[in-house]
Amino acid sequence: MEVPLTPDTQAKLARIAAERGRDTQALAQEAIERFVEYDDWFTRQVQEGIDELDRGQFVSHEEVGARIAKMFRS
Repeated sequence: MEVPLTPDTQAKLARIAAERGRDTQALAQEAIERFVEYDDWFTRQVQEGIDELDRGQFVSHEEVGARIAKMFRS
């Protein structure tokens, strides 16, 4: 797979790789892996929230306000 990068991004990647003593290809691979893992985690978290809403598991606006007021009184 080839991923085209702008010259500016290539320069930044080269600088970061040099600062870390890493190869630009290894650094790019690590960045892509981190993004994929994060995106997968985020998608699962959003689905969990949707599922909770579908089950009626949520805090009402009034209850949130009461909790915040209680925090400020403490």
